[in-house]
Amino acid sequence: MSVPHTPLRPLWLCRSCAAPWPCAPARLRLLQEYADDRVTLLVHLGGMLHDAAGELHRLHPDDGPTPTQLFTRFLGWAMRSTHPDRVPYPKI
Repeated sequence: MSVPHTPLRPLWLCRSCAAPWPCAPARLRLLQEYADDRVTLLVHLGGMLHDAAGELHRLHPDDGPTPTQLFTRFLGWAMRSTHPDRVPYPKI
C-alpha cells in the first residue's frame, strides 16, 4: 500500500517522501485535480498556507520559514504568469 503525498501536520512534511509539503508529486496531483479551476486551487492552497504559517510558527517561533518562503512553497509554484514582475509558472 502506497502512502499518499499529503501533509503531515503540524510539521508540513509529506507523509510519503518527507519533503516539505507540497512536494513535487503533490503539486502534480493538485495541478491535475484542479486543471479546470486554477482559482479554486489557489484558494485551497491559500488556506493551507494560512494553517501552515500558524503551525510552523508555533513549532519554530524564532527560525521558521519566512513569509516569502511560505508564499513560494504554497502559492508561487501554482501561479501562471507571463508578466516579468510576477512569479513564473514552475518547471516540475
